[in-house]
Amino acid sequence: MMHLSQKHCVACEGGVPPLTSEQVAGYRVQVPEWDIAADEKSISREFVFENFKEALAFVNSVGEIAEAEGHHPDINLHAYKKVRISLSTHAIGGLSENDFILGAKLDRL
Repeated sequence: MMHLSQKHCVACEGGVPPLTSEQVAGYRVQVPEWDIAADEKSISREFVFENFKEALAFVNSVGEIAEAEGHHPDINLHAYKKVRISLSTHAIGGLSENDFILGAKLDRL
């Protein structure tokens, strides 16, 4: 099975259902550090850095990957050195494979 970080996001314009609980559980195996929201509509992870400069560099790297994949997360730089990333596929109101692909790619930064 190909690791999620080796896949690419596919444009989602809606019209498909969000992942089921069983599908979410299957994908989560490859991104165990990501938290799944209680309603299973998003995943999130907090990254902590040594300082603001490192956190900001990470945010910029996230932006480059997200733009290349055409899948854009919510990014929150807070407490000067912490970055919380939240992923959800807004077009379907829940999670898609794209969220887990992008999460896996961000884990490799």
